[in-house]
Amino acid sequence: MATYSKQLLSESTSGKNVKVVATATAGTTIHTAIAGSSDMDEVWLYAMNTDSADRKLTIEYGGTTSPDDLVEITIGTEAGWVLVVPGMLLNGGLIVKAFAAAANVVVLNGYVNRITA
Repeated sequence: MATYSKQLLSESTSGKNVKVVATATAGTTIHTAIAGSSDMDEVWLYAMNTDSADRKLTIEYGGTTSPDDLVEITIGTEAGWVLVVPGMLLNGGLIVKAFAAAANVVVLNGYVNRITA
């Protein structure tokens, strides 16, 4: 029977926001998924734009190949938390990264439901 445990994003310090510094690939590392092929991380990510202009955010979900690994969304100015990764599964030690149209104005937060067999 599978077990679930809620985990912080691997790059979050004590659950704090992760600032998106990168403005191009390879993005700022947000989370490294569990290694192996039987256990899974269910990733939930929310973004917030603190800037006075809308900003495009690109999530590199386990790779950098376009369009296979990219999630692109425009985050409205001061729109509050916007869901950008809705519980998608990842494993194999793959990495979630992000970059935005401007540095240091978009932050990410969220959690992982770790599913172990």
